Amino acid sequence: MTSSALRIALFSGNYNYVRDGANQALNRLVGYLLRQGAEVRIYSPTTDTPDFPATGDLVSVASLPIPFGRGEYRLARGLTGAARRDLARFQPDIVHVSAPDVLGHRAVSWARKRGIPVLASMHTRFETYPRYYGLAFMEPAVEAVLRRFYRRCDAVVAPSESMAQVLREQRMSYNIGIWTRGIDTSIFNPGQRDLAWRRDLGFGDAEPVIGFLGRLVMEKGLDVFSDTIDTLKARGVAHRVMVIGEGPAHDWFQRRLPDARFIGFQTGTDLGRAVASMDMLFNPSVTEAFGNVTLETMACGIPVVAARATGSESIVLDGETGRLVRPGSVSGFADALADYCTHKDLRMAHGVAGANASSAYDWDAVNQAVLDQYRRLAGRPTASHG
Repeated sequence: MTSSALRIALFSGNYNYVRDGANQALNRLVGYLLRQGAEVRIYSPTTDTPDFPATGDLVSVASLPIPFGRGEYRLARGLTGAARRDLARFQPDIVHVSAPDVLGHRAVSWARKRGIPVLASMHTRFETYPRYYGLAFMEPAVEAVLRRFYRRCDAVVAPSESMAQVLREQRMSYNIGIWTRGIDTSIFNPGQRDLAWRRDLGFGDAEPVIGFLGRLVMEKGLDVFSDTIDTLKARGVAHRVMVIGEGPAHDWFQRRLPDARFIGFQTGTDLGRAVASMDMLFNPSVTEAFGNVTLETMACGIPVVAARATGSESIVLDGETGRLVRPGSVSGFADALADYCTHKDLRMAHGVAGANASSAYDWDAVNQAVLDQYRRLAGRPTASHG
């Protein structure tokens, strides 16, 4: 498939300096756009020690570390003079903003003054974050700020239909499309399961291993996870816990789960092996707009117990590929996990179904949907993925 050369200016609050699901999706998108003949320029805070190499031309914007113990992330100070001059030389056809931060707001203003269409991609539920830090009263104010941001954009893409519906209910936009996520089956597949590696961690072949996968931050539902594990112990349900990931809440989480094995941050085939070597994933988070870890786990043939929330409820088929539980219901999560811990045939059947369902998520087809959105906004005919 060929594509006329669109010029896309992409604004990100974190393009590659800390690895997460959102920026990995953005890098994959840029790689796809470049292969289709588009020109892309990315504007983002940077560091001297990024977690992975950037795909495409990355322009650094001035930034400051985020306070309150989250200094690994940086907050852009806005659209600097140097960035504005670079944009003027680049002359983009489309502006794509991926975060409602200061940089994103300034980019939208810059584009609107010049009549350049703006596409916003939604990656996480920022309005839910305050509740994990004792600031739930701020959620309406945060939601109002987000509404102003997204309504100034010409179109919004959400990573799942459930998230798109939330955006409609919150009146964030009247032009919402879907940009879901894909899966790299060379990394995430059932063949990555490694019993010898499990044994080296101290897990017996027959011991059901409950996995956590993600950044160790409170908004991932670490309190609900640990409370649920306590409930399983109180019920006498045999299990082990494996935690994959790092983050500022590591010490807190390790104190709450002293018997768990913390294996740290994993990437590539090491990550695929770790995911495929658990027996079930427990994902209690309600902040994800999609849930990359859920899809990656399903591709490995592992069932998922997740909160019935945006993202997961668009991926997991309750009672077929995993279980969906009311958010925050410790007893409900414990019931679902106990079923998998005590019924090997059930978790294997749901794992196989999950692997089959995940095969529908092809990265090229997923990213073509965004290219079609660009072309539509720029007034150019769209073309189907070849």
